[in-house]
Amino acid sequence: MSSTKPEFKIADVIADLTRGGMPLRFEAYDGSASGPEDAEIRLELVNQRGLQYLATAPGDLGLARAYVSGDLVVHGEHPGNPYEVMSKLKDHTKFRAPSPSELVTLLRGLGLSNLKPPPPPPQEHLPRWRRMMEGVRHSLTRDAEAIHHHYDVSNTFYRHVLGPSMAYTCAIYPKDSSTLEEAQYEKFDLVARKLGLEPGQRLLDVGCGWGGMVMHAAKEYGVKALGVTLSREQAAWAQAAIEEAGLSGLAEVRHLDYRDVAETDFDAISSIGMTEHIGIKNYPAYFGFLRDHLKPEGRLLNHCITRHDNRPTNAGAFIDRYVFPDGELTGSGRIITEIQDAGLEVMHEENLRLHYALTLRDWNHNLVENWDACVEEVGIGTARVWGLYMAACRVGFERNEVQLHQVLAVKTGPDGADGFPLRPTW
Repeated sequence: MSSTKPEFKIADVIADLTRGGMPLRFEAYDGSASGPEDAEIRLELVNQRGLQYLATAPGDLGLARAYVSGDLVVHGEHPGNPYEVMSKLKDHTKFRAPSPSELVTLLRGLGLSNLKPPPPPPQEHLPRWRRMMEGVRHSLTRDAEAIHHHYDVSNTFYRHVLGPSMAYTCAIYPKDSSTLEEAQYEKFDLVARKLGLEPGQRLLDVGCGWGGMVMHAAKEYGVKALGVTLSREQAAWAQAAIEEAGLSGLAEVRHLDYRDVAETDFDAISSIGMTEHIGIKNYPAYFGFLRDHLKPEGRLLNHCITRHDNRPTNAGAFIDRYVFPDGELTGSGRIITEIQDAGLEVMHEENLRLHYALTLRDWNHNLVENWDACVEEVGIGTARVWGLYMAACRVGFERNEVQLHQVLAVKTGPDGADGFPLRPTW
């Protein structure tokens, strides 16, 4: 193990390289410290491997690697909900480039052994260039692998975090006091109301997850609903839930890529949390496919995370490697444009950004409440990933860095009929 020189203090270097200084107490294994001494929350760098992670991958990826591995420990906050840490660090995680003189001092102090990156934690997915070996981005094979990485963690783990609804998309809170389950029910019901679902109609839910929308449409509206998902574990869980609820005559979930759905002439299609995964360049084909599977006057409800502007961007390194491999976001304007260019008429648009912040708050709460069971199910590293990811995303939604939009559209008939009343009914 290499040692630093006496004049070299790890905490001083880390603080100097952050934008605006260290906003909380930072302590390192060499005895150095920086930040307010009376801070309620402390970050402790416990070993050399953690320093190597920070030195070789500055920014969110290095911090995530050290945190997930247990080399960077948070004191004063539960690992299942490091929200306060993320709030304080949000504007400080992009390390500024050192000056030439600082770089010389940094390299001399760190030592060459600290500039060799350790193997990443096992929870980390391959970098984008390595994924090219698995197929073209958003090909059937590569999409299946990306979905498997995120959604096939453990149905039991998801049950602990998501609650009984097993809904892994933004809930809609009718009141400040609404519970997560009430809010998820309202989300599915709002989608159903916007789609104008009625008994006897046919619904296709693409990227259906654990079948929440499919079962809601069947149970509450008497709709014959088909859901498709690339996650084998989701499909198995959903089918069992459908049978247990006595909805087998109306509801079905298949382990299937949406591009392989053979049925057409649906009265309605819901796409809830799906668009984030398909790739911006594939929007024309995606919305064209959905248009072609609707009957005239059939409605589409697209519910997805967006950016606050319309400039496409890849997810940050942490999100891309640990949470949503190959994920891409753009703004609601681009979504609406692509839906219109596909030949659908946009009837309504709504931003539900702050509702997602509340949803993430409640998921974090569930993770904390079920921490021991979650760790037993998936391991401490994966549990830390989820706590970090949900807390960081909550801050992003609160600060309007990301948004959540629902866009309602219709396949207008040949004579221009859209089937809508003069004013919304939902």
